[in-house]
Amino acid sequence: MRQIFLDTETTGLEPSHGHRIIEIGCVEMVERKLTGNTFHKYINPENKKVDQGALEVHGITDEFLSDKPFFGDIFDEFLEFVKGGELIIHNAPFDVGFINHEIVLLETKLHQSIEKIDVSCSILDSLKLARDNHPGQKNNLDALCRRYFIDNSNRQLHGALLDSEILADVYLAMTGGQTSLTLDDASGTSGGVESIRRFEPGQTQLQVKLASAEEINSHEEYLSLLEKKSGNTISW
Repeated sequence: MRQIFLDTETTGLEPSHGHRIIEIGCVEMVERKLTGNTFHKYINPENKKVDQGALEVHGITDEFLSDKPFFGDIFDEFLEFVKGGELIIHNAPFDVGFINHEIVLLETKLHQSIEKIDVSCSILDSLKLARDNHPGQKNNLDALCRRYFIDNSNRQLHGALLDSEILADVYLAMTGGQTSLTLDDASGTSGGVESIRRFEPGQTQLQVKLASAEEINSHEEYLSLLEKKSGNTISW
């Protein structure tokens, strides 16, 4: 399974008001392992200025964007990176709406039809997933990082690539828990084995491997981190 964590930054909140994408960041994961492959571009919004409210969120200025490529210049590379994958996006309707708006503008410029992003890729809204898992609680990225003990101290401002990387950590934490205490599959058997064969006492001796000093030290450091993040309320 190939999944792509995606985030965008924009000039404002509404594509219907002419707002544009100014940054796209993507992080690739295959079979629940981050591959290290990323896609990241800043985009010139042409004649649309960055709203003051948006500037306070992401800090990307009109001057910085003035020499960046247009959406049409990066679209083929972007599509090649994401096509066929599952896009995991926090509050997906927002980002998908903006990307599809950019595609419509590109269609008009090129006088040709282009597949919308939710046709080229399947979409998973991680905000909906978080709300299903934690109803009635805050489920923005910062809140989820606190809930799952994920370090987001570098997130002073929103950034598309950084937020995609953080989302990947959050998604893995949200979906990585054990869902069952049994090894039985849907048929009621244990991995297809009809019965459990037991060793007679003394027939075999299990090897016991003790943790190294380095492993014990790392474990103690992790326990200290958990205690600190929980406000020193953990009872062992």
